[in-house]
Amino acid sequence: MAMKINSPYTAAITGGGFLLNETLALLPLLQSEDREELLKDERLNNRILMINAETSRKRAIAEISRRYDVMPPVFWQDFLAMTSIEQPIALFFVLLKTYKILFDFHVNVTIRRWNSVAKSVNNDDILMEFNEISARDAFVDSWSEATKNKVISAYLSILRKIGMLNRAYQLQVPHCTNYPYYLQIGEPWFLEACLLQPYQIEKIKNSLA
Repeated sequence: MAMKINSPYTAAITGGGFLLNETLALLPLLQSEDREELLKDERLNNRILMINAETSRKRAIAEISRRYDVMPPVFWQDFLAMTSIEQPIALFFVLLKTYKILFDFHVNVTIRRWNSVAKSVNNDDILMEFNEISARDAFVDSWSEATKNKVISAYLSILRKIGMLNRAYQLQVPHCTNYPYYLQIGEPWFLEACLLQPYQIEKIKNSLA
C-alpha cells in the first residue's frame, strides 16, 4: 500500500467505466447537503442506480464521487445544462482530469497517433505506453497483466463511446457543439485532446474575441 501513496496512478477506472447515465442519476445526491447520508442509503437500497450487485453499485458510487470531487460545483451545474451531445464529451474531460493513467495514454499515445500518418490507436499502442509508465512507477509495475488489459480496454471503450474511435480503431474528431466552453473555463488543452487541429482551435478562439 505504501507504493500506491507514492504513485499518481490508479486502476480504479476498471471499477465502473464511462458511467454517464449513472452520473446523471447520482448528481442530485452529490450536490445535496445531505450527500453522505444519501449516498450511504443508495449503496444499501439501490433506489436510483438500479445496479443489482451491491459490490458493483459501491464501486460505481465511489468512482462517480471521485470524479465529482475533481471538478468545482459550478462545472456540474453547467454539465446538467448541456445537451445529450455535449455531456459525453464533458464527462470525457472529467475522466482525463481524474485518472492520470488515461491522461497519459491520451496525450502520449492517442494525440501523437492522430498527428501521425496512422491516425489510429489500438491495444498494442497503449501497451507500449503502459510499459513506459511501469518502468518508472513501481506501483503500476506491480499490476497484473489482467489489470493492465482491463485499463486499456476501459480507455478504448471510452474513446468509442464519445465517437473518437471507430470499430476499425481509426481515430476521428468527436462531434461536440460547445467546444468554446472549455476555452471559457480556462482549459484550452482539451480542444487538442479532442483532436482539433491548430487552425480549428484558432478559429474557435477568434469566435470568442
